[in-house]
Amino acid sequence: MKWLLGQGLPRSAAVLLTKRSIDIVHVGDIGMAAAQDTEILVRGRHDHRTVVTLDADFHALLALSGATSPSVTLSIELFPNHFSPV
Repeated sequence: MKWLLGQGLPRSAAVLLTKRSIDIVHVGDIGMAAAQDTEILVRGRHDHRTVVTLDADFHALLALSGATSPSVTLSIELFPNHFSPV
């Protein structure tokens, strides 16, 4: 499986996971640090990568577009320490 990390996630996560032989890139490392969500979805689809994001709106954007890819994962469960308690 190939992954594309969104802007809200630390670039260091991609570095650490790459060292564990996981095929993952961060949007900031491919010139997309300021990209719109729709552009990130298009890139994920083009590169056959699952988009990992902190933004719940990615699911809505994907549904509204009528597209069936890329897959989108909300990463609260993947990066629990990234959030501070409320």
